Amino acid sequence: MTSAQAPAGRRVLRALTTGTPVYILLAALLVALALTDPGFYEPDRFLSFIKRAAPLVILAAGQYLVIVCGEFDLSVGAIVTAGVVAAAELYGSFPDAPWLLVTVVLLLAGALAGLVSGLITTLLRVPSFITTLGMMLILEGAVFFWTGGSPHGALPAAFRGLGRGTAFGRLPWAVLVCVVAGLLAVRLMRSDFGRTLLATGDSERAASLAGVRVARARTIAFILSGVAAALAAVLVGGFSGVSAQAGRGYEFEAITAVVLGGVVLGGGRGSVVAAMAGAFSLQALFTLLNLQGVSGALESTVQGVIVIAAVALGAADWSRLRRRGTEPSGAKSS
Repeated sequence: MTSAQAPAGRRVLRALTTGTPVYILLAALLVALALTDPGFYEPDRFLSFIKRAAPLVILAAGQYLVIVCGEFDLSVGAIVTAGVVAAAELYGSFPDAPWLLVTVVLLLAGALAGLVSGLITTLLRVPSFITTLGMMLILEGAVFFWTGGSPHGALPAAFRGLGRGTAFGRLPWAVLVCVVAGLLAVRLMRSDFGRTLLATGDSERAASLAGVRVARARTIAFILSGVAAALAAVLVGGFSGVSAQAGRGYEFEAITAVVLGGVVLGGGRGSVVAAMAGAFSLQALFTLLNLQGVSGALESTVQGVIVIAAVALGAADWSRLRRRGTEPSGAKSS
């Protein structure tokens, strides 16, 4: 093995071992799904599972960027809903609009929502929990005012292609979008900007003293989270259609996925790969519960238990290792 290959191998190993419990959980859930439903791994059905998970995986990657730098984004579900409804309204007014143009408009709108949240949080020093909760309520209120609680219009087949169409025969576009978004997130966290986010979440004061532009880094994280939510809206609109509830609950599912991936609330530690694995695990768990006939109404309860358990275990592990004078393995890995 050459010297150039060795560091690359260590980076891959570190990425896989950071957040190891979530990979074990995901493997166990996939085995349980196979035992419960032997046809689960038929190509079309397994790809359908990944397609359904794609919006949450993308949202988890965006939420990770915000959480790892020490903040929260509760507005992503509302951005998804607003994006789906806005697309339908745009097509109602401009039925011949190219799908790519509408998609770009939604991504820019998501970036704008993230920018506003980021600037209010960083410049006015308003806690991000409050800022993004306010943004969520503003967007939900705007959707209700705009539609009267009952969205009208439809999304054309061209726009819905990313959510429900296929490429190269049988491969869903949503799966490709999910893979590309995931690779971009991993590449971002291995860049200087990714290290800046980790340093900011680990210690804002130390990062500032080191010359890091903390406010700028956090604002960009919010912008990217908004873009991720808008991209998720395109996928959700594609396979679910227009609904005033399209994004409801996604904000909490994204946070649950990130926490399940072992990312520390408060920032500074965690892996974006593990966060995305957390999203797949959550989707696999919900699928398994559905196959077992468990009511979907219990999903929120399950999410609450996961968040409390994951945070408690993470805090206990961190305290134990700090008493030993060490840091958790891969604590600051991307």
